[in-house]
Amino acid sequence: MDFVKLRRIMVDSQVRVNDVTSPEVVSAFSTIPREVFVPKGMRASAYAELEIEAGETRAMWLPRDLGKMLRAFEVDASDVSLVIGAGAGYSAALLGHMTDAVIALEDDEGLVDTMTERFAEIGMDEAVAVQGDLTKGLPDQGPFDVILVGGMVEDVPQAWLDQLADGGRLGVVVATGRGIGAARMYKRAEDTFAYREVFECCPPILPGFEKKSEFVF
Repeated sequence: MDFVKLRRIMVDSQVRVNDVTSPEVVSAFSTIPREVFVPKGMRASAYAELEIEAGETRAMWLPRDLGKMLRAFEVDASDVSLVIGAGAGYSAALLGHMTDAVIALEDDEGLVDTMTERFAEIGMDEAVAVQGDLTKGLPDQGPFDVILVGGMVEDVPQAWLDQLADGGRLGVVVATGRGIGAARMYKRAEDTFAYREVFECCPPILPGFEKKSEFVF
């Protein structure tokens, strides 16, 4: 199977056509072999317009949605990045192609080991996979210029925002309650955080980030 050709078709038919034309983002999608990051039995579908399971509670985003989020970051090559709930490691590899360093955080040891093997297979020295509590992020490794959350959440922990460098951006999809999510781009300016909604999408839900129930008397 000609994965190089399929990768080029994916970029032209799923990424560029959705107004993702940033040279850095297009280069990442054109270079990183998506087929390495899917289960071997799914490699024939690696470049289809599908969400592909990357674990029991993880799935890879549609290329168009991931491309839009990466475009919204306006990444600089010197940025230090963190992917929370990195799953298969594909989004971290894309950021590794675009920046000097990226940490892929997962709470499952098996996912961390698999990501490590995949990064080694493609020679991705800029990315490292680590195990930890997703709700806490990696405060000891921060601050980060870019934080990408690998799934849709209902609640955005303050701990994630606190790990942004001044001028840092946090990209996360927040459930709206309408069966779809709003992709938000948070930005830090000293001790102030503001966000803008950049597009709507419905990526896989990241378990453990539901809003706490409020009792009404």
